[in-house]
Amino acid sequence: MISFQNAKWAAPLVLIGLAGCTRDYKFQPVDMWNGSRLKPYEAINFFENNGVSQHPPSGTVARGQERLDEPTFYGTQNGALVTYNPIMRASTTPGATKAFLERGQERYNIYCQPCHGLGGYGDGMIVKRGFAKPPSYHIDRLRNAPEGHYFDVMTNGYGSMYSYANRVPPQDRWAIAAYIRVLQRSQNATLADVPAGVKLGTTPLVQPPINPHNMGPSAGREYHGTGPGGAGEMGTNGLNEEDRTLGGAKPPVPSADAPAQPIPRTVPQQLAPRTGAAGANR
Repeated sequence: MISFQNAKWAAPLVLIGLAGCTRDYKFQPVDMWNGSRLKPYEAINFFENNGVSQHPPSGTVARGQERLDEPTFYGTQNGALVTYNPIMRASTTPGATKAFLERGQERYNIYCQPCHGLGGYGDGMIVKRGFAKPPSYHIDRLRNAPEGHYFDVMTNGYGSMYSYANRVPPQDRWAIAAYIRVLQRSQNATLADVPAGVKLGTTPLVQPPINPHNMGPSAGREYHGTGPGGAGEMGTNGLNEEDRTLGGAKPPVPSADAPAQPIPRTVPQQLAPRTGAAGANR
């Protein structure tokens, strides 16, 4: 008869033995249940070359290796902001470029339009409700800024704008930067820039400001504007807290004898691919 003392020591031994068995309690020395593994360069008849170590499939990227591409993932080259869009540069067909710009338009309308406005004038809806104003994309400083500047701002934030790095992946940040260039082009284009056979719409989607000072300065003391009535929608005396801190004055309200309204320009609803050398890198 087995005493209680002997059974107390036998139970752990039984459990240890069962740990080396499969689910049907049959002992199997080589399987994943007991952590079996093969050694590097060991011979095995599973692969055609009879070797355990295999070459990675074509196109495999090691973890972290992709971010060695500094221009694409950091917007810099040797620490300086890049002056080109690396994704656009890698685009090989007009169709791919068009799809990339349309993606940028979609992402811009989701993440950027509430502040920067449909046309990039810094007159988004939440700005009209009192949020700090971004500068217009159409001022000389930003029209002349390198592409890497826009990527860097989206990645790290700037002024009142927080980082979008955890919301917008790098490829989409470059798509937005490309679409900002489209906006800048569309608001400063001439009839000579319209390709032959393309019919322009008659309904403007964007209303450029009548008075470039009618919303006061942005955080960088740069004027831009938003069209009629913009000054009266900013809150106390037409200024937000940032303007008062900077010592801004109440912006003027356009009067009845204000100069004639400029010809409205439109934001492209459907982007057409550019062909030829002139539009290859835009």
